Amino acid sequence: MIGERPSSAADAGADTGEARELARARAGDVAAFGALVRRHQERVFRFLHRMLDAREEAMELSQDVFVKAWQALPGWRPEAAFSTWLLQIARNAALDQLRRRQVVRFAPLEEGMEVADEAPGPEARYASRQRQVQLERALRRLAAEHREILLLREVEGLAYGELASVLGIAEGTVKSRLARARSALLEHFDPHTGASHE
Repeated sequence: MIGERPSSAADAGADTGEARELARARAGDVAAFGALVRRHQERVFRFLHRMLDAREEAMELSQDVFVKAWQALPGWRPEAAFSTWLLQIARNAALDQLRRRQVVRFAPLEEGMEVADEAPGPEARYASRQRQVQLERALRRLAAEHREILLLREVEGLAYGELASVLGIAEGTVKSRLARARSALLEHFDPHTGASHE
């Protein structure tokens, strides 16, 4: 499932390796930072691409995010998860880019993505794709703050505490903003029928 995390055993191994890479990178080891980039670049790019709906811009901004992370790494506090910190930098970069454009758009979900069904026939696949198109249309109509919190929670799978850290708000505010974002989405989209409310 999208946003699912690896098993705790795999997670622990990854955390140990990442902790070593972070320590070395903070000491100026470029190769260790390169390993961190490889570990997180897909997630950062995917988030930026969906926020900006522009592949080239997302690629450029992904590079900028890692340059900023490298420059700010000495000041990074280990009590904040590195992946959450990176998404916070990516979020700020995306919002800056959207402000520069003066347009807020939502990037469509990956092409050909279908809801998993037991042996879906052509009609079921068509209906699924239509629901996805309607959902994307509804998401494009949301304010950036609503779209970003839905993406971070529902697609990236961030916990409330991580959302609070990335967005720079209190955990209670995360819950209320998420509720408002879901409510705003429902004004434009019926999850049961897939109908878009124009």
